Amino acid sequence: MSSIIHSVAYRDGQALGDIAIDELSGVIQEPGTFVWLGLHEPDDTLLLKIQTEFGLHELAIEDAHHAHQRPKIEAYSDSLFIVLKTAQLEAGQVVYGETHLFVGPNFLVSVRHGASSSYAQVLQRSDAGMKGLHRGPGFALYALLDFVADHYQPIVAQFERDFEAIESDIFNDQFDRLVIERLYVLKRHLLELRNAALPLAEISAELMRLHEDLIPKELRADFRDSQDHVSRLVGLIDGMRDMLTTAMQVNLALVANNQNEVVKRLAGWGAILAIPTVVFSLYGMNFEWMPELRWRAGYPVAVAATLLSCVLVYRRLRRAGWV
Repeated sequence: MSSIIHSVAYRDGQALGDIAIDELSGVIQEPGTFVWLGLHEPDDTLLLKIQTEFGLHELAIEDAHHAHQRPKIEAYSDSLFIVLKTAQLEAGQVVYGETHLFVGPNFLVSVRHGASSSYAQVLQRSDAGMKGLHRGPGFALYALLDFVADHYQPIVAQFERDFEAIESDIFNDQFDRLVIERLYVLKRHLLELRNAALPLAEISAELMRLHEDLIPKELRADFRDSQDHVSRLVGLIDGMRDMLTTAMQVNLALVANNQNEVVKRLAGWGAILAIPTVVFSLYGMNFEWMPELRWRAGYPVAVAATLLSCVLVYRRLRRAGWV
C-alpha cells in the first residue's frame, strides 16, 4: 500500500526490519518489542485495518478519518491519541498540515495529512543507532515531537527576515497602505504559527505529568526539553507580535502628526489670506458714503496696509512653525 511509509519493529533499541501489516498484532505481543508504523493520508480501509491490528478506540479512528482536527491529546483505555499541527516553508510560503499519533505500550502509529515533512529522517537517525529507543515507543514519540518543533524554527526566522525587510518603511511619515497590509498579514501568520506551536508545549507538559504507563519516568526530562524548546519559540512569536503592534501604532502616530503639520500650515496660510479677503470684500460693497473712495491715496494705502499686515502675520506664523 502506497500510504505505508514505514513499518519497523524494534527490540532493545535495535531495528528488526520491516513488518507486514497483517503481522503487526503478532509482533507487538513479543516481550520487549514495539512497532513504529508511519502512514501518509491512509484511506478508510487501511485505518480500519490498523484499528484491528492495534486494538485502537473507534473514536480515535473516527478523528483520524478527518484531517481537520484541533491539536489535542486524548487518553483511551490503553493508548493515547495525539493531534499535532505541522508547518513548513514551501516557495517562501508557510503551509500547514496535521499529524495524528496513536501511542500504546508497544506501538507508535503516525498518520500524516497535508503538508508535512517526512519522518524518514527520524527513522534514519533511529536506524543509525539513536540512543533511547530501548525505552520503547515513548522515546519515539519524543523524537517526533522534537522533529515537529524543529520545523517551526525556520519559519520564525523567515518571519523575522520579513519584518526586517519592511521595518524601514514602517516609520515613513507618508501613509503607505501596502506597508500596513504587509504588517497585518505578517501578524496574522504569526498568530497562525502560535496556534500551531503552543498546543505542542501543552501536550509535552501533560506527557510529563501523566500517562506513566506509556511514558517512563526517565523520559520526562526529554519531554521537558521539548516543552522548553516550543515555549522559547512561542516567546519569540509573542515578542514579534508585540513589535508589530507597536510599529503599526507608531506608524499611525507619525502619519497623524504629519497630517497635523499639514493642517497647521493650511490654517496659517488661511490666516494670511483672510486679511486681503476682509479688506477687498469691504471695498467691494461700494457704499456711496465711504471717505476712502474719493481719497486720492486710498488705493495705494489700502494695498500697502494689506501687504504689511500679511507680512507681519507671516513672520509671526513662521517663528511659530505654522508656515
